[in-house]
Amino acid sequence: MNIIVATRLVYACRPGTHVTAVVQAARSPDQRILAERLTLGPDTRLAEEADLEGTRWLRGEVPERFELAYEAEIDNGARLLLPASARQWHRTELPLAVLPFLLPSRFCPSDLFVRFACREFGGIEDGVGRVMAIADWIAAHVDYVAGVSTAESDAAHTFTLRAGVCRDFAHLGITLCRALGIPARAVSCYAADLAPPDFHAVMEVFLDGSWWIVDLTRLAPVEGMVRICHGRDAADIAFLTTDQACELVEQEISARFAEEGASAGQWPSAAQSA
Repeated sequence: MNIIVATRLVYACRPGTHVTAVVQAARSPDQRILAERLTLGPDTRLAEEADLEGTRWLRGEVPERFELAYEAEIDNGARLLLPASARQWHRTELPLAVLPFLLPSRFCPSDLFVRFACREFGGIEDGVGRVMAIADWIAAHVDYVAGVSTAESDAAHTFTLRAGVCRDFAHLGITLCRALGIPARAVSCYAADLAPPDFHAVMEVFLDGSWWIVDLTRLAPVEGMVRICHGRDAADIAFLTTDQACELVEQEISARFAEEGASAGQWPSAAQSA
C-alpha cells in the first residue's frame, strides 16, 4: 500500500541551538521508500545518521529560524494486523535485543503495575488474547482528551486520570504488557486518515518472534502507518529534541493513501536535497 507523507516544521531558536530531528521514514524491512525529499532552510546544515534498524536522525546546530520540510512516498506492503494465534514467548526464548523492552522505563513504570495486570489479565493464557484484553480495557476506561497530560505525564498518571492522547495510550498499553512479561515498545509514525493529522504514537508488541503494531487509540488504520522510529517510550521517539528552548512557529503534518495506479513522485533522495 502506497502512502504519501509530508512534514513542515518552523521553529524560532537561539543561534547555535543543537537539534536532533527524527521525521524521515525508517528504512525498515516492512516498508520501502519509493521517493523522498528533504528541504532545509537557509544556513541550516544537518548531518544524517542511521542505526542498524533503519531509524534516521538529523543532527546539527541551527540558526534563529529553523525550517525543515520532508515529503515521501512509502510502500508499506500489506502491513499485517496482529494475528489471532500469536504466542507469547518465554523469556528464555526471546532474542537478546528484545529483553530491554521488558523493563520499566521513564514513562512506563511497569514494575508498579504487576499486581493489577496479573489480576486483571493474568487468567488469559495466550499472548494475543492478553494484548487484545489490554486494548479493550484501555478503550473502555481511558478517554482520548487533548490537553489533560503534559510532556512529563507517565503511564501511572494516565491510569489515575483515565484520559490522555496517543502517547499516553501507548505508554499505558506498553506498561501493562511489560508487567505481564510481553515485550512492548513505543513507535512514532505517520498515520493515514488520522484526524487531525499529526505524528502518531502507537504500541508495538513482540509475539511469535515478530513485532506487531497496535494502535490503542483506534483512531487510524494500522495498514496506513509509516514507521519513523521506535524506542522504550516517548523519550526515545520525540520528533524534535533541542538543547535550548525553541518556539514553535509553524507545524504541518499529513499522511494519505496514494491514489491507485499513481506513480511515485520524481524526487531526489534526501541526501541529495539536503
